[in-house]
Amino acid sequence: MVVAESESCELTDLPLEQIEDEIAALASHIYAGTCRWLELVGELDRRGGWAEWGCGSCAEWLAWRCALTPRSAREHVRVARRLSELPLIQGAFARGEISYAKVRALTRVADEESEQELLELARHLTASQLERAVRAYRRVTNDEANAIQDAAYVGYSWDEDGSFILRARLAPEDGALVLRALGAARDRLQERASSAERGSAEPREPVRRPSNAEALAALADLALASENQGRQGGERHQLVVHVDEAALRGNDEAACTLEEGPALAAETARRLACDASLVEIRERAGEPLSVGRKTRTIPPAMRRALQTRDRGCRFPGCDNRRFVDAHHIRHWARGGETKLDNLVLLCRRHHRFVHEGGYSVIELADGSVAFRDQWGGPIPTVPRPPPGDPDGLLERNRFLGIDAATCESGDGDLMDVGLVVDSLLAQFRRSRAGELGAESGLARAR
Repeated sequence: MVVAESESCELTDLPLEQIEDEIAALASHIYAGTCRWLELVGELDRRGGWAEWGCGSCAEWLAWRCALTPRSAREHVRVARRLSELPLIQGAFARGEISYAKVRALTRVADEESEQELLELARHLTASQLERAVRAYRRVTNDEANAIQDAAYVGYSWDEDGSFILRARLAPEDGALVLRALGAARDRLQERASSAERGSAEPREPVRRPSNAEALAALADLALASENQGRQGGERHQLVVHVDEAALRGNDEAACTLEEGPALAAETARRLACDASLVEIRERAGEPLSVGRKTRTIPPAMRRALQTRDRGCRFPGCDNRRFVDAHHIRHWARGGETKLDNLVLLCRRHHRFVHEGGYSVIELADGSVAFRDQWGGPIPTVPRPPPGDPDGLLERNRFLGIDAATCESGDGDLMDVGLVVDSLLAQFRRSRAGELGAESGLARAR
């Protein structure tokens, strides 16, 4: 094999042709290895083994354990799930004949009836051409529409210069609604600016059209300024829980209820009380005797310092920076102090794991924190993957007969996207007609 011959040579001593051949051969070995890796990911996903580590999904575990970005991990899991449904594509991938980039595109549209023709198309198109063809071919079905809705999110971050960065993915109809709202907000801002200009005798430049950024800020201001259930200012958005003092101190039988809502578990009440405003009410026979002043368990300055230190959820593998709570390592109702050394930020899901789910967090002698699963086993903060073994990969693939010509990289000729899409649609219509014919024949047989 070309790769083996080069092991004793310095890279600078290799002829150019041998370098090119080895690159191409190793690429096919990597594709074959990636297929095996995705097959294992699919099996892990099927078994749900990722949940034992406190992860919310297989993609979250993959991002943590294999040092991937969350977006890349989600895409790998998607491809892994589809591979088991496409044996022809999986076989070509396992032999190193098609690349991961091509497989990723094919798994978006292929099914049992179309995968043969799509695979043949992938052998002749480059990865870029195949991506373009698939993107043009995709049909938006009801299932895809639901998936688009489920994938909707709004995220944000702070840039190095202090700018606020907002990212969002919405369903088409929701996106259109947002655009209409931004347009209305821009019109309203321009009307205000025009009114102010008309009230001045000074010559002015024509009124500038407000930007989407200004319109979005105006929408946020409008939402916060509006009344909500009769409460205003800082009282607008609250979750009120009535908790017996005994419940906070560890008595699981004490009463805990949501205001105008159902009862809560005592541990849930303790979780909510980790980072909340408290009002002490003394009662006798259900009647309030006195109401104390509202106190905040975590002062704003300490909350800012905690946010600066932790940056987001501290649970291993979690990169959630939004909707995080300040968790008391030793609960304040049990004598724990409200100070930075006794606080750690956790997202809502992992905060629930630590309280109701049996997980735990402890402070170590050096001041760092460690997490334990529900059985008391340690959860490593940053797992170290085993060292790579290229020789092992080549040994495992030795029966595949991989060489520099194995990968079907594509012809690279000019592509007529319309012609390709028409061909794919014709294949879809043929397969659909076959399905309808089979259903009709079954109906006649009945």
